[in-house]
Amino acid sequence: MKVLANDGISDSGIDALEAAGFEVITTKVAQEQLENYINEKQIDVILVRSATKVRKELIDACPSLKVIGRGGVGMDNIDVAYAKEKGLEVINTPAASSSSVAELVFAHLFGGVRFLYDANRNMPLDGDSKFKELKKNYAGGRELRGKTFGIIGFGRIGREVAKIALGCGMKVIASDSYVGEADITLDFYDGQQITLKIKTEPVSELIKHSDFITLHVPAQKDYVIGKEQIEKMKDGAAIINAARGGVIDEKALIEALESGKLSFAALDTFEEEPSPAIKVLMNGKVSLSPHIGAATKEAQDRIGTELAEQIINILKTA
Repeated sequence: MKVLANDGISDSGIDALEAAGFEVITTKVAQEQLENYINEKQIDVILVRSATKVRKELIDACPSLKVIGRGGVGMDNIDVAYAKEKGLEVINTPAASSSSVAELVFAHLFGGVRFLYDANRNMPLDGDSKFKELKKNYAGGRELRGKTFGIIGFGRIGREVAKIALGCGMKVIASDSYVGEADITLDFYDGQQITLKIKTEPVSELIKHSDFITLHVPAQKDYVIGKEQIEKMKDGAAIINAARGGVIDEKALIEALESGKLSFAALDTFEEEPSPAIKVLMNGKVSLSPHIGAATKEAQDRIGTELAEQIINILKTA
């Protein structure tokens, strides 16, 4: 059987699949050429991340497909319900990248409160001639300890974010449409554990009390954070989005940054991805990364291995 890993797969995933007798193809096939390629090669499994789309038309045109796999959490680039209706198995790896995304949130957060996103732009340009001026400009940093961190979306990733926040001495509040409360367990070197219960509350309450807000929700039809929500936030608050583009109104976000309502924002995902708006990219108060939340070696190894195990279980035991 043939597996097309169109957006790549880790060596650990390839090794596991090949050991089970699968042929793994890692050729990157352009979206418009996928139909012909799948049919010519008689592909049984297609694995994607966020770049490749598997829509109804592709599913209908490729009868050899048996499994569609998504390396990651969100499956908004796959017509999941239709695929299942047609008898295909649709799999993903919801837990594999949780820690990686959570750590990226804090990379942006630590950088934001100490202006590192801006210092890294200006030090190469003016560090040798305006050192004292830059030092003064970046002298008003803030500590995270004691601040309130609002987490919108309290699934696996949101809970990993909460663990780090609690470790930093932050006060955590969370909101989730489906989760009323969740246990957060902190593990220590000597085997001890502490479990805390966090109850969720409406977004309308969370935004009023949070110093920093991070989003961990799937793709939405409407904005989770728009102009109305931003107006109700604390003056000087900050927003981080490492979830999906389109959950924040970027126009309202930029306006709030320019007016001083928000102190900074951090974006790993964008409304117009993969061609983010120039106003977003050029704003001096935005910390930027190119959708790399799950892009760690450890996460990719876990994703590849989990996908391989699911594929083997589906096709080898059928």
